[in-house]
Amino acid sequence: MIVHGTHNAIHDERNDDVLIYVNGDLLPRNDAKISVFDSGYLVGDGVWEAVRLHDGVLVFLDEHLDRLWQGAATIGMEIGMTRKQLTAEIRRTLAANKMTDSAYIRFMLTRGIKQTPSQDPRLTIGPPTLVMIAEHKKASLDTLERGVTLFTSTIRRGSPDYLDARLNCHSKLHEVMALIQAIEAGADEALMLDINGFVATCNATNFFMVTKQGEVWTSTGQYCMNGITRGKILKVCREAGIPCAEKNFSLFDVYGAQEAFVTGTFGGLTPVTKVDGRPIAESHGRITRQLRQLYQQEIGRTVTAAKGVSYL
Repeated sequence: MIVHGTHNAIHDERNDDVLIYVNGDLLPRNDAKISVFDSGYLVGDGVWEAVRLHDGVLVFLDEHLDRLWQGAATIGMEIGMTRKQLTAEIRRTLAANKMTDSAYIRFMLTRGIKQTPSQDPRLTIGPPTLVMIAEHKKASLDTLERGVTLFTSTIRRGSPDYLDARLNCHSKLHEVMALIQAIEAGADEALMLDINGFVATCNATNFFMVTKQGEVWTSTGQYCMNGITRGKILKVCREAGIPCAEKNFSLFDVYGAQEAFVTGTFGGLTPVTKVDGRPIAESHGRITRQLRQLYQQEIGRTVTAAKGVSYL
């Protein structure tokens, strides 16, 4: 089955032999396992982050760690190590896999092993479970050239009083259900609305549109993941004098957009070609191309500034 989406990567055979970090041990891919009593497996109780490695530098690591610590605090979970210790373990995993560039590492924390299957956190009998999966991973150029199509799901992004969208938790079931709707409709990924019917986000990326007047719009941020890449795009827009706004807008606006794109840690900026079967006027438009270049320059500045720090 051929899968097309923003997480498409160029095949790399080296990933067959990567070492997976499981609670301090580095294990061959096929030997890396966790307990069936783990909180993450039983009830999706945990938080995670993923970071790209560019030229020996873990890009925007501090922002990702900020979000991880905030997520752990939100669900009342002790991480069990300091930021410095976690960073050292990330570096150790990359070094063990001889990764220096074009790598992507996902680190996942759960509350730990349960005494018995249950939601109750008091039945946890061990420390948090920490798993890291590092892969040699470059975004597919075909995806960037083709762009992606979106379908608006009937599944809404929920209110923050029962599951705040900024919480990067292990439970992604509503996003999975939205994506399944999109796939069954013949699209690549799902566009999701908020509880008021305004555009919120996609199932795994943040959504942006560009008006015919050249303004860049994204949602208010109240019902979407506080994406690191999303924040960087807003930053470079302001620095470059490109009008941008975090605001409420509807599908009426999206269907009349001049350009549209989605953002994420892995794919960066990916153009959107259609929404609900309606073609975007310029799917690889001038502002999308300009923002992709400005974002790459932002990564370059981060790498240059960090060159005095060893990440391996």
